[in-house]
Amino acid sequence: MPRSRNLAGPTNSREIGERLFISAKTASVHVSAILRKLGAASRTEAVFLGGQLAELAT
Repeated sequence: MPRSRNLAGPTNSREIGERLFISAKTASVHVSAILRKLGAASRTEAVFLGGQLAELAT
């Protein structure tokens, strides 16, 4: 499963952590890093931007 789908589906860090077998805190740290690197203000915006980047890569 592409990583962006983990952000798109679950509504919180606990759910992301459960899917990836990591703690909620670790999931939150990773989500924050993704948001920062993409310059996104929210998870929704990060998923949108990630989709755009994936389209450019193909």
